[in-house]
Amino acid sequence: MQMLEEFESCAMMAIIRSDNELHARELGHALVNAGMRIIEFTTTCPNVFGLIEEFAQEPIYVGVGTTTSKEHVRNAAKAGAGFVVSPHTDSEIIRETKKLNLISVPGVATATDVATAIASEADLLKLFPASTYGASHLKALRDPFPNQRWIATGGVNISSVSEWFTAGIQGFGLGGPLTNGGLTQVNERVREFRDAITKAKLAQKNP
Repeated sequence: MQMLEEFESCAMMAIIRSDNELHARELGHALVNAGMRIIEFTTTCPNVFGLIEEFAQEPIYVGVGTTTSKEHVRNAAKAGAGFVVSPHTDSEIIRETKKLNLISVPGVATATDVATAIASEADLLKLFPASTYGASHLKALRDPFPNQRWIATGGVNISSVSEWFTAGIQGFGLGGPLTNGGLTQVNERVREFRDAITKAKLAQKNP
């Protein structure tokens, strides 16, 4: 559960999605150097399990994203992944993840998704795509399903960070917002999001 504790502390999970293995590796190193400690490589990256095995040697938590099959879960576990992220809710994927003692992060959008994920013992619920549903949707889902951990992924921007924390989010999955500016911008973008998150958390403690 240490990855979950780290997530609640830093409130950021970096997402690497690339169609080029070298670029994915370079982004990974840039994010590590910028201080990111939770990094997800999506299955759309070439040689994704090789990348996971490589970055599992770093002092970070590395996982697999866009997981759509139990085979993805098994291959990720063999490569040294610590967590499994999906764009959807699939009880078989969640159960396979838990069977292999990995952290399960399924994508949810509806009350039915949330109920299925909880029944399957998911660890962290990913509202996806976050920008489509918005912070008010998260708050509405949280009311009948209290005491869950939530991550917002997809279309999150710095200006909305405070609103999401007010709605009850624990943190964010960030891909493009950290990486679309290229390698030279990664450090600055990580810093900007970290500052915005720190400010939002402080506002929640001192309303």
